[in-house]
Amino acid sequence: MKLLCSAVMIVSFGVAALFIGTDVDEGKQSFEKRCVGCHGLDSVKAGPRLRGVFGRPAGKEPGFPYSESLKGARFMWDEATLEKWLAEPESVAPETDMAFRLVDKEERTKIIGYLKKLK
Repeated sequence: MKLLCSAVMIVSFGVAALFIGTDVDEGKQSFEKRCVGCHGLDSVKAGPRLRGVFGRPAGKEPGFPYSESLKGARFMWDEATLEKWLAEPESVAPETDMAFRLVDKEERTKIIGYLKKLK
């Protein structure tokens, strides 16, 4: 019986890992589809670099010329702020330079999950 329980646990963890990996892969695909035109993971483009965005103070990434509203921002990037930002940037930082909106909540969630995994 213990052997059977152990086997079930191993299979369960394996299946869970597959789904987690799938979400990250889908997040990476969505990121590459929606974001890389303006953002690099490790380089500044039209937007700031995004590796390590989680826990970073908004508007403070060196080497990027932020809008005045983001320069004066007093929050850290986390799931809630990124969710709101990707859906409607103006609701987070009025008069921001980011014009892009991602209307698909599922796609936002995948991208946010992907960014969260990058350090």
